[in-house]
Amino acid sequence: MLKSLRPLVAAICALIVAVGISACAETASTGKFNGESHNVAQTVSNFQSDATAEDEKKLCDNDLATTLTVKLARVGGCQAVLKAQLHEIDALGLKIESISVNGTHALARVKTTYLGKNRVTALALVKEGSHWKISGLGSAQHS
Repeated sequence: MLKSLRPLVAAICALIVAVGISACAETASTGKFNGESHNVAQTVSNFQSDATAEDEKKLCDNDLATTLTVKLARVGGCQAVLKAQLHEIDALGLKIESISVNGTHALARVKTTYLGKNRVTALALVKEGSHWKISGLGSAQHS
């Protein structure tokens, strides 16, 4: 079973690293978004704050979707997997470029900068009850 979950663990680690490679931290602003888009932006902002604080418990309990945390529990636990990755990040900086919401699913495009190169990553989110949670990582682009 561990072998079948390796791609998931790699994806979670890539999620943390992808949004955490910025050399200069920018605060994820939620001000330009309204309604459900604002709620999605708030989840991304919370994710940034919790990762910067290296608070694996909040990341696992509040920011990541249940489908991810349950699967991570099978390979040593969500907090243990994230702990090692968070120590590799110098500064977690991101800027929310755009958000699209479709029912209980959303996509947030966030930009980070590393060594002078911009990287846009799509974060997939799902609504669990009344809260939006990050459920995966979409495609990335460099500029």
